[in-house]
Amino acid sequence: MARVFTQAQAKRLGLPGRTALEIISGEKGSRAVTLRLAEIPVPQPGEIPRGPHQHYDFEECIYVLSGTGTTYADSGEFPLKPGDTLLIPAGEKHVTRNTGTEPLLLLCFFPVADMTKGTQEHASSSSTSRRS
Repeated sequence: MARVFTQAQAKRLGLPGRTALEIISGEKGSRAVTLRLAEIPVPQPGEIPRGPHQHYDFEECIYVLSGTGTTYADSGEFPLKPGDTLLIPAGEKHVTRNTGTEPLLLLCFFPVADMTKGTQEHASSSSTSRRS
């Protein structure tokens, strides 16, 4: 049965360095999709950037709604602007940073219903996270 999910129904996640709302996941009845809305704020002077993370068994697809940023990944640096889409392969460490003057708003799609398995956050001392 088709269903509509509103932003008000989304689950607020306590993720480092960003505000994230989980709109669709296994908790909402999905069998194979997680959809998140993430907002990365403009970095503040002296702020320690968050470290990278990785998803061992599944890809991540990021669509930029507004703002500008850069994703730093094992395979390179990827500048992002509204309308861009980035596909990150399974297992690749990555972190997205806001490089603009307004919040960076991202729609993040994962082809799994449960993201708690197979995702790992890494300390900010990792080489991927030191890039700015």
